Amino acid sequence: MHVFITGGTGTIGTAVVAELIAAGHTVAALARSDRSAAALTAAGAEPVRGGLSDLDVLRAGARDADGVVSLAFSNDFSSPEALAAGIAEESAAMSALGEELVGSDRPFVVVSGTPWVPGRASVESDPLPLEGPVAGRARSVLAALDLASRGVRVSAIRLPRTVHADGTGGFAGILTEIARQSGVAGYPGDGEQRWPAVHARDAAVLFRIALERAPAGTAWHAVADEADRVRDIAEVIGRRLGLPVERVADDAFGSFAPIFAMDQPSSSEYTRRTLGWEPTHESLLEDLENVER
Repeated sequence: MHVFITGGTGTIGTAVVAELIAAGHTVAALARSDRSAAALTAAGAEPVRGGLSDLDVLRAGARDADGVVSLAFSNDFSSPEALAAGIAEESAAMSALGEELVGSDRPFVVVSGTPWVPGRASVESDPLPLEGPVAGRARSVLAALDLASRGVRVSAIRLPRTVHADGTGGFAGILTEIARQSGVAGYPGDGEQRWPAVHARDAAVLFRIALERAPAGTAWHAVADEADRVRDIAEVIGRRLGLPVERVADDAFGSFAPIFAMDQPSSSEYTRRTLGWEPTHESLLEDLENVER
């Protein structure tokens, strides 16, 4: 299969490109800079020059592909306005990619986050939240899934807030960077809240499986660690950085504070049972042992 990917040089995208090529697929990936193009070439992929807002480039990439994976997002959380702009850009890009695939029965894999459900681990059948600062991303994913009725074999991979590799990535990576800057390995709330996590290379396997054989209109959970306590995460970070571990004020986490304080475990039992996906790489707490001072 010839696959077109956006976001192919990020933590997840790098792993997805490697997984697809190792499985015998060919990959063309969006590259907005010379550095990204060089990284993709070195990985064995064909760089396609352009940015996520270059909709004609995206349409051409989808038109020439046997399948599409949408991973790119601006990841600018510096202000509500920047976040809204990133969501709007992603939504327009996903719409352009999906419309190009209508009537073709080709696969289109999109990404969202695992939902949170009070009192229990979320499962694949739980709806995505349509309120809050990132609700626009959920609406974009739901719009993409609706393309199943128009001849697109679309599926969604729901990622936990920490997708990690080599001791960094996601919410845990943000905690590490804040600890380096502040001199304290801090955690919000009482630290008893639980976060799910997955190694990027395990997530990449699920993206490949979905691309190859997930039914149209389905959602899957790329969750390896169902419920890591935030205090446990902070304790590993503190030990690796030689810093004290303690509760800190919520404002230390800026706009992330409400999400960081939330208990949000998630299960992938249905995904594992149905698709035969089984994580094999190190857990988040094991991977954090790679954090360097």
